[in-house]
Amino acid sequence: MSGAEGSERPAVLIVGGLGYVGRFLALYIHENKLASEIRLVDKQLPELAMLAPEFSEACARDKFIQADASNPQNYSRIFNRPSGKEFDYLFNCGGETRYSQEDEVYKVRSYGLSMALGQEAARRHIKCFVEVSTGMVYKPDPSPRKESAKTKPWLKLAKWKLQAEEDLAKIADLNLVVLRIAHVYGPYTSKFLGTALSLARVYQSLGRELKWLWDKDLRTNTVHVDDVSRALWRAAEVYAAKGPWKEKPTWNIVDKGNTCQGTLATLTHEIFDIPTGFHGTLISSFARLNLDSVVDDVNDETLDPWADLQTQAGITTNTPLTPFMEKELLKDTDLSMDGSAFEKEASFEYKHPRLTKEEVEGVIESYKRMGWWP
Repeated sequence: MSGAEGSERPAVLIVGGLGYVGRFLALYIHENKLASEIRLVDKQLPELAMLAPEFSEACARDKFIQADASNPQNYSRIFNRPSGKEFDYLFNCGGETRYSQEDEVYKVRSYGLSMALGQEAARRHIKCFVEVSTGMVYKPDPSPRKESAKTKPWLKLAKWKLQAEEDLAKIADLNLVVLRIAHVYGPYTSKFLGTALSLARVYQSLGRELKWLWDKDLRTNTVHVDDVSRALWRAAEVYAAKGPWKEKPTWNIVDKGNTCQGTLATLTHEIFDIPTGFHGTLISSFARLNLDSVVDDVNDETLDPWADLQTQAGITTNTPLTPFMEKELLKDTDLSMDGSAFEKEASFEYKHPRLTKEEVEGVIESYKRMGWWP
């Protein structure tokens, strides 16, 4: 595919193109010369997005439009191309990614964005619209959830993502693929793994044991951002080659490692040389009833030492890293997914099949390159 003539390669629009997944997707497409044209749309500017040097060409200004893609008034600017042709693939990597926001925030910024884009993609007959969703839409269970499993979103973010999935599927003529993704990690990640590593660094500096709530078996399934980028592209390719599909496909994107809290505890112990453990049933039961105060206490204990570590390291700029823990993410809910359907349907193989010590050390190295790591 990558050797095809420019005219044969698809033209690609990435909404949320400067977000974590969006920028890596742009980089993957750019490095492999997969698109005849690529356009990134984001509300923030590249200069403010803390982009690592390797993104400078993939996310260059000439490929970028600053716009709020949830507002149809911006659509002629976002969608119209000099050639007069339509984009072939539209990837929606946008929406509100912060946790613990009010319902209305997700309704407007995530659900509203998905619906407006979906309607426009249908109107313009775009060959494939890929909606990036989350595995947190499933009813939590330790055994891996297949795509047909019961849904019961356990975050407000996931509730509105599921609503978007359901309502997008009702849009006639929309060439829709939904990808439900596990916890994404990789270079420069600030979310799930970034928080755990920042916490471990604080506990290392304090010389204290890092203890997790609940138990080692709680599932926290993961997937590397490089595999997410490859999966997004592959999903669009597979859909467009066969499309339009009678049933609009939904696929899980998750590595093979069945990551759980025990995995993280072992890795942080090995890398930071600190004791790690679990609080056990009694404290965890107390925490379940008093989660707000328990989380506040932990955050109070870690935020000042983290600030001190940064000062000692001479880090004066804002970084995306913080040990601050989100109450929403600390529920004893399993994120446990089965990704075999996509592997089979798309002949897809994970290049980062599990979270390993080498993978985590690679993430820390990426922080050091950016001057983020104390």
